[in-house]
Amino acid sequence: MHRRQFLRNSSLTGAGLTILNFPIFGSQAPSNKVIVGVMGVNSRGSFLAKSFSQLPNVEVAYICDVEQKAIQNGLNALKDAPRKPIVFADIRKLVEQKDLDALVIAAPDHWHTPAALLGVSHGKHVYVEKPCGHNPYEGELLAAALHKYGKHIQMGSQRRSFPSLIDAAKQVREGVIGNAYLAKAWYANSRKSIGFGKKVPVPSTLDFELWQGPAPRRDYQDNLVHYNWHWFWHWGTGEACNNGTHEIDCCRWFLGVNFPQKVVSAGGRYAFKDDWQTPDTQIASFEFAEGKSITWEGRSCTHFPTEGSDRGFIIYGDKGTLVNLGGGDYKLYDDKNKLIKEVKSEVTADPTNPVAASGNMDLYHFGNFVNAVRGEAALTAPVDEASKSVLLCHLANIAQRTGETLHCDPSNGHILNNPAAMALWQRKYEKGWEPLGYSAI
Repeated sequence: MHRRQFLRNSSLTGAGLTILNFPIFGSQAPSNKVIVGVMGVNSRGSFLAKSFSQLPNVEVAYICDVEQKAIQNGLNALKDAPRKPIVFADIRKLVEQKDLDALVIAAPDHWHTPAALLGVSHGKHVYVEKPCGHNPYEGELLAAALHKYGKHIQMGSQRRSFPSLIDAAKQVREGVIGNAYLAKAWYANSRKSIGFGKKVPVPSTLDFELWQGPAPRRDYQDNLVHYNWHWFWHWGTGEACNNGTHEIDCCRWFLGVNFPQKVVSAGGRYAFKDDWQTPDTQIASFEFAEGKSITWEGRSCTHFPTEGSDRGFIIYGDKGTLVNLGGGDYKLYDDKNKLIKEVKSEVTADPTNPVAASGNMDLYHFGNFVNAVRGEAALTAPVDEASKSVLLCHLANIAQRTGETLHCDPSNGHILNNPAAMALWQRKYEKGWEPLGYSAI
């Protein structure tokens, strides 16, 4: 089926997503068919399953989840696919399938690295959603695994594949706004209180043992699954890693910097009193040895827009400014604040959409991954590069949790001379669930 036709027939368009003009990705030869399995198909994962299934010569042959409603969501997303997927509950069984080429991971954050390592160690390529790990050390594990196993590991930094932003980044790096030395990113939403959870029996529809997996065991409570785990440090990584990752990554990409030398964070849980542990309000800043800085403002519960948008980033240079409002758009201004170029996004970003905030522009990123699996392209967000941006988000959270300024080694981002902060570099795992390579680095 031609790409325009399947997007026209897809329920993606029924969800209000704009049809884009994509090239056909990769060869149509049967030998180049890519067989995919998707782990975590409740919301974002079901979108991933449907999207991958509609890429030419790609089959989603497997889905993996531990909750019955989520499994049904995944099956519904693939109801029009030519191949009916086989369902697994245990990721350890899925990665043993001989015909599986690529594992796509959209499970909770605490599962990202352990699942990715299971995938590559079993010879599978991996697409893992942000933040790709629960803590800084897991990012190091993935970067090491990328080279050890020789398999692709792509992180869900979708903007790295947007053609317009690839062009914008190139212009900035070539000096269109002079010396780009400061970047500002923001994200705003109107999330509600999660209340105070009650410890109740685990629902019969959920395998909570497999859901917890590598995380040390905790009692089940009724305000955790499906989404609210994001706001508990034991399983999630807060808004900085949940959404800040995207624009912070763009800032680092456009400025051409890697690891910071100084990180500070201010904020807290201000909007409500409830079980939510991570900040709902956070302002973090990162200073780099190259004489450049990044700031990020996250407001989970106050969605008043900045520059007219709930999310975006600005790059400041000594000869001009670039403004992005959350999608593939950008505006270039000269040093007199005169607009000199404007590129509009193919899709308007919707920060409140937890499934596909940038719409089906994500297909650029999925297509890049599949092309890389076929040997026809280089990854735009390989995990050894993408995890550097996630590290900034983790460091912001560590600075927030300790209430201290972090001084870091600019060669690798490691925290210097701060035992309390360094203790948060990695986590403890449930015995018998430690990720592969945990003791190898």
